[in-house]
Amino acid sequence: MRKLIFLLGFLHSTVFGQIRQDRLNGLLIGQGAVFAGTIYGLSKAWYKKPLKNFHTFNDNKEWLQLDKAGHAYTAYQIARMGMAAYQWAGMNNQQSALYGATSGVTFMLPIEILDGFSPEYGFSIGDVVANLTGPAILVTQQLAWGEVRVTPKWSFHPTRLARERPELLGRSWSESWLKDYNGQTYWLSMNPASFQAPNERTVRWPKLLNIAVGYGIDNMIAADYEKSIALGRRPVRQFFISPDLDLTRIPTHSDLLKSLLFLANCLKIPAPAIEFRVSKVPPKFKVKVHPVYF
Repeated sequence: MRKLIFLLGFLHSTVFGQIRQDRLNGLLIGQGAVFAGTIYGLSKAWYKKPLKNFHTFNDNKEWLQLDKAGHAYTAYQIARMGMAAYQWAGMNNQQSALYGATSGVTFMLPIEILDGFSPEYGFSIGDVVANLTGPAILVTQQLAWGEVRVTPKWSFHPTRLARERPELLGRSWSESWLKDYNGQTYWLSMNPASFQAPNERTVRWPKLLNIAVGYGIDNMIAADYEKSIALGRRPVRQFFISPDLDLTRIPTHSDLLKSLLFLANCLKIPAPAIEFRVSKVPPKFKVKVHPVYF
């Protein structure tokens, strides 16, 4: 989840750091500076052990693939912010989506390369595929519909599991929201109203109301499933369905409020949810209802 740290730096540059050809020039210079600075900072702060020869690492089974959802989500959000910045510089939806997607891939790839030289990690093909998937979700919708109708979102709640392995899952809330995958949920939030034709003679779906499906995990106190079992936990996959709001469809004449709603739309709002828990060991299937789920 250090990719989210990278995302925060990118958000600041695209939303607050650029001022037409002059806007585009400022945008490219700002992104380039943040790109270089973030890569340098990560190489010094995150990769604490000396880098070694480039190597690959197959981590596709780790964290029940939730980390791959995190890669796709982060790359999508970078692409989305990039698209908004390129629109601000004068590009149309399709052009800005393509350039924004390029930003998402470009910003993520060097991290994977650094992983390849790190003795603690390794270059992961699965991570690269996930990094490509996020921007592809954005570009596909813009080319097909000229708008985003299905939005990747994220939510988090602290869990008791972090206390069991704080060195892995975080010693405090400020660490656990990045490290504790058990508290993270990744969503695809769909706006049904956007699929209704304007002259369709049916009950009109509220424009702001979305339906979200989510994926999470629980009882994973190690990256490896078998190790979590050995440590006394029974890992489960979690699938959710929940109402959500598309904050970008809230009408407003305020540019500031519109920007804030655009930024906040990367988060799933707390709401009632139905959870389906799937495990390899009995009970293999369980349904839970949450009055409010974060």
